[in-house]
Amino acid sequence: MSAEDTHAPDGVPPTAGPPFVREFEATLPVHSQFVLWGNRHDSFLVRESGSARPRLLSLPDLLWETLRASGYACLLVHDPVDGLRVHLPAGATAEEADQAEAAASRLLPRRPRPGTLPSLETLRTLMAELTRPAQPVRAALAIDDASRIARSATELEPNERDFFRFCARLSRTAVPVGAQSGRTTPLYNPVIWLADREGDLPAWLTSANDQIRSIGLPVPDLGDRQATARLLMKLFGVTDLDSDPRATEACDAFAAQTDGLTLQAMIEVTRLARDRGLTMTELPDAIRIYKLGVMDNPWKREYLRERITDGQHSIPQRVVGQPQAVTKTLDILKRAALGLSGAQQSRSSARPRGVLFFAGPTGVGKTELAKAISSLIFADESAYLRFDMSEFSAEHAGDRLIGAPPGYVGFEAGGELTNAVRQQPFRVILFDEIEKAHPRILDKFLQILEDGRLTDGRGSTVHFSESVLVFTSNLGMNVEDGGGRLVPHVHPDMPYEEIEERMKAAISDHFTRVLGRPELLNRFGDNIVVFNFIDGEAAARIFGLQLDNIVSRVHEEQGVVLEVDPEVRAALRKRCTDNPHMGGRGIGMALESQFVNPLARALFDRDPAAGAHVRVTGLRREGDIVSVELA
Repeated sequence: MSAEDTHAPDGVPPTAGPPFVREFEATLPVHSQFVLWGNRHDSFLVRESGSARPRLLSLPDLLWETLRASGYACLLVHDPVDGLRVHLPAGATAEEADQAEAAASRLLPRRPRPGTLPSLETLRTLMAELTRPAQPVRAALAIDDASRIARSATELEPNERDFFRFCARLSRTAVPVGAQSGRTTPLYNPVIWLADREGDLPAWLTSANDQIRSIGLPVPDLGDRQATARLLMKLFGVTDLDSDPRATEACDAFAAQTDGLTLQAMIEVTRLARDRGLTMTELPDAIRIYKLGVMDNPWKREYLRERITDGQHSIPQRVVGQPQAVTKTLDILKRAALGLSGAQQSRSSARPRGVLFFAGPTGVGKTELAKAISSLIFADESAYLRFDMSEFSAEHAGDRLIGAPPGYVGFEAGGELTNAVRQQPFRVILFDEIEKAHPRILDKFLQILEDGRLTDGRGSTVHFSESVLVFTSNLGMNVEDGGGRLVPHVHPDMPYEEIEERMKAAISDHFTRVLGRPELLNRFGDNIVVFNFIDGEAAARIFGLQLDNIVSRVHEEQGVVLEVDPEVRAALRKRCTDNPHMGGRGIGMALESQFVNPLARALFDRDPAAGAHVRVTGLRREGDIVSVELA
């Protein structure tokens, strides 16, 4: 389906078009040139008096109907590929086509033939003849893809600079055409620049020039999307929307879920749904396919509920000693799997599937839990993406996430975050030690957390609506005393409830008072998950798991069956778990220095054959040197 499929018979002037076209029509008597920039490739709603059903028009069709209602005889369109043409909407009669061609020939008797290679010199001649007409013919010239005329709006080639200087002078020397078609005010034959961004044309062309009016074309609001959704429902066989509650509900959901999309995109989503044989109630699936370009949806897999249920037993085997954190995380994942994230909102949300803020001591399993989530939901730890936010302490480092802006080095490469999510939108994304990022970089997360999307440096929109975002932080572990020194704020002897309360209060204070970003804290809501200190029992379990991993690695790499005597195991456990404050990571570092290094030295010297059985029978310490005894 296209915009033309909803076209009504020509000849009826728009009476309630978008605000920008009403502004354009009202200022035709006082401006000789217009810059229309922004959402120029969209379709636009036009409502006529006496008609309950609106129409969807392309921008050239909308401009032509507006101009024709003001007495203009034709609309000429120039683009950098095909050159000049007389614009005619779909469904134009042969008589209307002949009249428009005749008007163009009277106004521009030497206009280039169709297929003539366009050039700035040709366009310059056309603009001069149009705006200072020899014949009293009202016409307009739309310059399509005006953003592509110059290589750069700030670094013009000599011929480009001369061309735009000519355009600036022409805007002030244009001659209005006398009153026609019952209008008493003369109107200019306008030049209409159609650009992607206002800054794509030289700033000095429009600045301090009252003859050139710049008008932005915004993305459609909810009201326009609702009207378009009602219009498109007829393609699903709905003839009377008001008498069909199910269709009304699907229509409202369609409009809400397409927030940020154009009306033309809604048309394309509808076409996609029909092509896939989807019903109107399955339009959310078509929206997801349109946004993300993927058919399979891991969040809809039948086994997901079973995997999350099993996670209540499997995750504590990986993340030891954190029952409260694991339980709350699984609750949030259950909500995400059911599509209930943001369900309290009055409209459907495109926010990320899940948002988690892990806070607590170092080495207690925050990163490991994020990896476990990736394996649990997507059955693939490669869907886990980690960013160390200590690398983003400088403001300009944010370009690494979304890509450099146009004109800067690395623009073509895009951003590490946006590229990865565009390639694989079903991800667990970990932002480690978020408090170390520059405050300006934190602002980039506001749009992701609120709208589930982000615009990269190249202007493309990336959607995070199917991702799980995990932020980790050590905030609240230490606070400044009266002398500016950091002192412990929580300690292992506190009950978990007090640790949780103190940590959340410190996080709130940091975002509101220190950073001045209370709105970012509000986006996290109640999704702050506080981890506890590792106690003695958990430390012993972590030690046992890590020692077993060492034994398994020796067998995998060397083919040697390694056995550790109980006395050695007990001595090692005491040495490695004496200070559990450093968490599992500290236990691992102690194991490396107390066992892995001397074991590697002993195995290297003995060089046992593959298949050999080796027993560790003792540990010996001489100064700082630890040795193992093998049998």
